[in-house]
Amino acid sequence: MSFKYGKKDKLKSKKQIDDLFTKGKAVTAYPLKLIYLKTDFEDECLLKTGVSVSKRLHKTAVARNKIKRLMREAYRLNKPLYFNNTSTSYAFMILYLSKDGTTFDELNSKMKTLLEKFLDKTSK
Repeated sequence: MSFKYGKKDKLKSKKQIDDLFTKGKAVTAYPLKLIYLKTDFEDECLLKTGVSVSKRLHKTAVARNKIKRLMREAYRLNKPLYFNNTSTSYAFMILYLSKDGTTFDELNSKMKTLLEKFLDKTSK
């Protein structure tokens, strides 16, 4: 698995996002929350991921976009480390729950914790 996070890796389907929030399970490593659902994709992609930051907690688009950029980068760098041997396809939505801003280092360490918790929960 490569370090890429291209167009085919992004979760864009409204139907899949709705299914994810209704049927999905969650793992939390504050300030991040991962909602996941085992699913099949037409393009045979193993992982599709979306990121979201609450408009209620972060009023300006600049703040939301910065946090989303940092979350996508942390996910992109850690994805090959945790999902290199996976054969099951999942849809992910990563939510940012805190009111405060963040740095990349903090977000990267929390992303690692979150992905470890996800693997522990799904391996059982």
